[in-house]
Amino acid sequence: MSLPSSAHSLIVLAAEGGEHGGNHESLNPYLTGGGALLALLLLLWITTRLNRDR
Repeated sequence: MSLPSSAHSLIVLAAEGGEHGGNHESLNPYLTGGGALLALLLLLWITTRLNRDR
């Protein structure tokens, strides 16, 4: 497959994706973001508790 035909396929695929939106109905962005923030804060807390050499 050549580069121009690959690029054309990707452009067609991206144009079709605009119709659907890409989000599942059961996914709440605030809940997903809050969960990710909570997980990162937990990892930060664990890292700072284990790094007591300073």
